[in-house]
Amino acid sequence: MLRIPNSMVESIVAHARADHPDEACGIIAGPVGSDAPTRVIPMVNAERSPTFYRFDSGEQLRLYREMDERDEEVVVVYHSHTGTEAYPSRTDIAYAGEPQAHYVLVSTRAADSVEFRSYRIIDGDVSEEPVEMIP
Repeated sequence: MLRIPNSMVESIVAHARADHPDEACGIIAGPVGSDAPTRVIPMVNAERSPTFYRFDSGEQLRLYREMDERDEEVVVVYHSHTGTEAYPSRTDIAYAGEPQAHYVLVSTRAADSVEFRSYRIIDGDVSEEPVEMIP
C-alpha cells in the first residue's frame, strides 16, 4: 500500500496538469528503507512527448547524488498519461528499474477528473496497490 500525504498528491496532479498535453514525470524521495514519501521532485520530461517520458540524464544523476548525500532513496516514480488510463504501458513496465518503488500513474485525459493509481512493478510483473491519502 502507498501511504501518501494529500499535499503530495495535489503536487503530482498539478504537475501533470501543467505539463499536459506532454507527459509529466518525477520522483518522491524518502529516507532509505522507510517507504515514507517525504520530498516531491518534479523532473523534466526530456522527450517532451504526450506518449512517452524520460528523465533528463544530467538532472537524474544530480538528483541521485543528492539523495545519496541525504540518505534518501526513490520511494515513488510518477508520471502522467495524457490520453489513456492510469495503467503502465509496456514501455513503462520495461523501464521500471526501482523494485522498491511505488509507480504512480496519473491520467489527465479528462479535463474534469483525474485518475491517480499506484503499482508495484518487479521483473515485469505489475500489481496495482491501494493508495491511502493522508491529510
